Amino acid sequence: MYYLTYRPKTIGEIDNIEPRETIKKILASGTLPHAFLFVGQKGTGKTSTARIFAKAVNCLSNSFSKSPQPSQHPQQPQTPHNIEPCNHCSNCKSIDLSSFPDVLELDAASNRGINEVKELIKESSYLPMAGRFRVFIIDEAHMITSDGFNALLKTLEEPPSTVIFILATTNVEKLPKTIQSRCIPIEFGRAKESEIVHMLKRIAAHAKLSITDEVYGLIASHSDSSFRDGAKLLEELVMLGKTDIDAAQSHIGLRSKNNLLVILGKQTVIEALSWIEEFSKSGGGCKTLIEELLHELHDDLLALNKIGPLSRKTTLSLLEIIILMKLLQEAYSNLRSSPIETIPLEIAIVEFYNKRSVH
Repeated sequence: MYYLTYRPKTIGEIDNIEPRETIKKILASGTLPHAFLFVGQKGTGKTSTARIFAKAVNCLSNSFSKSPQPSQHPQQPQTPHNIEPCNHCSNCKSIDLSSFPDVLELDAASNRGINEVKELIKESSYLPMAGRFRVFIIDEAHMITSDGFNALLKTLEEPPSTVIFILATTNVEKLPKTIQSRCIPIEFGRAKESEIVHMLKRIAAHAKLSITDEVYGLIASHSDSSFRDGAKLLEELVMLGKTDIDAAQSHIGLRSKNNLLVILGKQTVIEALSWIEEFSKSGGGCKTLIEELLHELHDDLLALNKIGPLSRKTTLSLLEIIILMKLLQEAYSNLRSSPIETIPLEIAIVEFYNKRSVH
């Protein structure tokens, strides 16, 4: 899978810009916190960044390898210059293969009890076997039980100088405040389209793919602000041989999408319903179509209120845009329970024409 095969392997390759720059500054300072809290939705790069961090502090070829052990000078900040993991030394390679004895990962969604946490705490009491730091990465940390958190709290308060904890979570509200207060928080925001395009181009370079900027943009706009989803969609298009823009649009379900707004602005309800029927028969998906319509209508709503440029495809008034957005949102909510996918959208279109005639 592209998302796994082409994970970023260096700090510079981390696609999520803000956490990347924060990690750079922390590593460059040489004074490392003993516990981090990586917060963000799925697919925003939390686990990949945690592994890169673990490589950086244990690499045998960067500046950390030349720094004294923290146990020797616990109060003296280090100032390493080359903070990137080399990805060639034995430590970096072992971490990439998940076989390095000093980097341990725990999936709290599957191992959330007191026994698993106690075992982790026991492991943290040992000195590093092959690296400079023992790094414990706890994924879905909010799933740990109350007893597990209580057991972990003491270690987070007074950890050994050679131990670093990285707690990753999609739901920080479920973590006790006592745990949060002992960690340095790093926010992994939803992926921006420009960041997803950066990732797609990085993957394409490694996989030797020839993709146009137009297709990159199309994929990025349909990735639900997730690096993982963007990589999956790219892989899907490559596997199906649909990497040119027309084939990609057709597969994603955007065929002639913009024409519907033109019809709604200028033509009859019969023509609008006929367009939807043809769109569905040609393989278009109503879910994606409604999402795209709402995105464009939202842009036009802002533009009519002097925020951003107005779409050239939309000839609807401000009131019509508001009516249509409300109806499309309702249709979107009803998609899952509809026995025929097009019904909620068709109902929304008919109601739109009826309400517009009243106004």
